[in-house]
Amino acid sequence: MTTLTLIGKPDCHLCDVASEVVDAVVAELPEAAAERIRIVEASIQDDPALYEQWWEKIPVVLIDGNLHAHWRVNPERLRGALEQAVGAEARADEKELR
Repeated sequence: MTTLTLIGKPDCHLCDVASEVVDAVVAELPEAAAERIRIVEASIQDDPALYEQWWEKIPVVLIDGNLHAHWRVNPERLRGALEQAVGAEARADEKELR
C-alpha cells in the first residue's frame, strides 16, 4: 500500500485546493492503482510535532513518508509520483510471489 499523507489545517484555502487535487488525481488513476493508495489527512493543529516541522509550508504532501510537495500540488507531477510508487510496490509484490 502506498500512503499519501496530506498535512494541513482547517480553514486553509491552499489545503482545500491540495485536497481537491489529490482526490482528482487518485480518481483518474486506473482502479488497480487507486486501490493501492491510502490517503491520510493530518492537521498541524492536532499534532505539535507536525506543527513544528511544517507550519510554514502547508499544505504538505508526503508519499510514503517522503516530501513530495508543499504549498502547491501539481496534478501531473503528483500523478507521475503516485504511478511510480504504486508501480514499484506492484513489482516488489510480484517478485515476492516468484
